[in-house]
Formats: sequence, structure tokens, C-alpha cells
Amino acid sequence: MPDSPSRYTRLLAWLDRRLLRRLYTDRVRRLILQSFPFWFASVVVGGVAVGYERLFAWAEQLSFAWLRHEPLLAFGLTPLAFLVSWVLVQQLAPAARGSGIPQVMAGIELSTPSRHPRVGYLLSLRVAFVKVLSSVALLLGGGVIGREGPTIQISAAIFRAINRLQPAGWPQLSRQIALVTGGAAGLAAAFNTPLGGIVFVVEELTQLHMARFRMAVFSAVIIAGLTAQTFLGPYLYLDFPKVTAHVGWILATVALVAVVCGLAGALFAKTLLWLGSFRKRFASFGQQAGWVLGCGLLMAGLAYLVGQEGVGTGKPIINRLLFANDGQTPWYLFPARFAGMALSYSGGGAGGVFATSLSAGAILGDGLCRLGAVPLEDRNLLILVSMVSFLTGVVRSPFTAAILVLEMTDRHSAIFQLLLSGLMAQAVASLIDPHSLYEHLKVSFMRETLDQPAPKSAARPERPELIDSAEQH
Repeated sequence: MPDSPSRYTRLLAWLDRRLLRRLYTDRVRRLILQSFPFWFASVVVGGVAVGYERLFAWAEQLSFAWLRHEPLLAFGLTPLAFLVSWVLVQQLAPAARGSGIPQVMAGIELSTPSRHPRVGYLLSLRVAFVKVLSSVALLLGGGVIGREGPTIQISAAIFRAINRLQPAGWPQLSRQIALVTGGAAGLAAAFNTPLGGIVFVVEELTQLHMARFRMAVFSAVIIAGLTAQTFLGPYLYLDFPKVTAHVGWILATVALVAVVCGLAGALFAKTLLWLGSFRKRFASFGQQAGWVLGCGLLMAGLAYLVGQEGVGTGKPIINRLLFANDGQTPWYLFPARFAGMALSYSGGGAGGVFATSLSAGAILGDGLCRLGAVPLEDRNLLILVSMVSFLTGVVRSPFTAAILVLEMTDRHSAIFQLLLSGLMAQAVASLIDPHSLYEHLKVSFMRETLDQPAPKSAARPERPELIDSAEQH
């Protein structure tokens, strides 16, 4: 009997080893090793997204302050900010201009064995750094931009960098999965919308079968979102607006608002494409600088006439319309924001259209409600519908738009109305252009990237066999 405890201990140890061997197989070990760099990248992305958000909020509040106290400064500061933002991009990283989502889409498509070294032109850490500097400079001067698209490009660049730093013998996921996962993690951290990040991948970033990268995307979205929540708390991007989700007659109003806002979003996208095409007439540095200063001066005039609601991301406007709507929003605010968005994007600096499109949709929806004498208690639903519809008209991702707005507000009672509005906006926007703004810009960025000199040193060769077989089921 004295040795019975030792026998019992040995038996437990033997059972533990057997159980461990059954659970910790080579396949499981390989999957963990593959996923660990992405988990680390997700933590980094969550922290960077929080820092970028706070920097953006600081820049926006500073722009509000100087515009409120000295409106005439707009005619000096705004053109200067446009010029600085453009020069940073032009001289340091041309691929940092604009939103960032088309660059990620182009990078995913170029992630093939023969072309992957060129992706660095679109998604390097240098591009990410310039993206931050350029967008903050533009916002300080009163630009009408958002940070969500830039966050996605920055996140994809971080994932790409960490994927490239792995040792040669380390089990690796493909470069394409790294970029897809980085984009999803960036959107989830930017908006605190994990489902939106997942749907965005499926609908916008890639046409690949979801099973190929589902574990990487799911885990990255969760980790990046939790990291952001560690610093910001479990916040909602737009808090809890009161929404009465009627059925019946109001569905006709929902459909009408969706059609109008979807068409407006599609027209905005066409406007950006037309301005981008027109700008190509100016070839020299001096001509380009003149164009940028002209955009800045026009934006300064808008800022001076409209005030602080004419500049910035537009998030304060959405909050005012949803939580303190007095029905007195001036009629000219939507055309002023529309023009400000177009001027800011066409100035050639860095800045996205995601958040600004949501605010433009909210303003247009509120105007339609006042035009139709919709009762105040029913306006919030139609404002959310207009946000989904305008964004869908621009980016042609109806489910992403609906899920984003749903997660931003936690108004699950309105899910069917939001989905319906997204689908209707998609249908009418396709009448204006069958392709989204991002699809047009993706083709342009791919062409621009392939025109660059080939990198002298190619990175490690693509090894598709490193994709874990578990990702195929």
C-alpha cells in the first residue's frame, strides 16, 4: 500500500501524456503556429486603431476650435493643409492617397507567386505611416474625411509586415489570407463591429470561398476588437438611438428613402471618378499643386460659410440627428458636405469616405423626412435607412452597410428594414454604374503598381502547401 499513491500518480501521468498526444497532434501544432503571428498582428492592429482614432478625434476637435473662433483662418489653413497632405503622399508614398480599401483589394489580387513582391508599393509600413500623417494633416485643416478606410489599409500593411517577418521554417498562411485578415481586423477595430468586418471580407475584399480563410478572419476580428475594447470599453460607435421599426405603410417610405439615397451615393461615386479623370489633365508638379490649392480654397469657402458642421468626419452630425434632432438642420448642409467630401478626396491626400458617406446619408435622410413631414418619432429609422443606402450607393456592399449600422447602434429590431434598404439602394445604384467606386479604383491601383519598376529583391516564394488543411473544411 505504501506505493499506491505513486502508482496513482504514474497512472495519471500516463493518461495525461496519452490525452495530450491525442489532442496536441502535429496538425493542431501546425495550426497554432500558423495562427500565432496573426493573433499577434491582431493585437497590434487593435492598439494602432485605438491610437489612430484618438489622434483623429484630437485633430477634428482642433479644427472645430480654430474654425469656431477665427473662421477667416480657413482661407489660409485649409489650402495649406490640403497642400501638405498631398505633398506627403506625392513625395513619400503615392499609394497612401485616398481611402485605402481599393489598395487592399488590389494587393489581394496581386498576391500571386509572380507578382507578390510588387504589393509592397501598396501595403508597406511606410505607406501606413504616411497614411496617418497625411490624413491627420488634412483633417486639421478642415478636410471632410474619415479614418475607417485608412485603418483598413494600415491594418493590412501591418499583417503583411508580420507575415513577411516570420522565419523561413515557420508554418505560414498565404500572403492573400494575411491581407484579407488584416482588412477584416482593421474594420472591426475601427468601428467596433466584428460581424461587419467578417461580412466586409466576404462581400467586398475577396471572391474566394470563405472556408479557405475563415479561422484566420474570425480569430483576427475577435482579437483586434477585444484589444480596441480594452482601451475604449465595449462602446457603440453611435450609441443607442430610439428606433420604432414599424411595418406596413412605412415600408413604402423606407423604399423611397432607400432609392433616393442609393442614387445620391452612386452619383457621389461618379463625381469622384469624374474629378479623378479630369485631374489627370494636369501633368506637372506645379499644375498638380495648383489643383490641390484650388480644392483647398473651395473647401475653405465652404468651411467659412457653413461652419464646423461643414468639415470633419460628420460623426457629431449623426449623433445630433439621432439624439437631439430639432428639425432645424439647414437645407444646404447636404450639398455642402457632398461638395466637401468630393474636394477633400480629390485633393490627393489620404482620407476615407466610409464615415463621411454615413453622415451625408443621415443628413439627406433627415431632409427627406422633413420634406415628407414624417413624425419625429419615426425619423430615426429613416435616418439609419438613409445611412445604409447612401453608403451602399458608394461602395455597393449592401450587407456590409446594413450590418455596420446595426452593430453601431444595436438596433436589432430594424434589421429587416436596413437589409431591405441596402438591397434597394444596390439595385438603383447599379443603374448608374454596375461597378462600385472601389472596383474602379482597384483597377487603377493595380495598373499603377504594375507600372512601377520591379523590386530588386523578391521575398520568399509562395508556398500554397503551407495553408493548413483545416482551412479547407
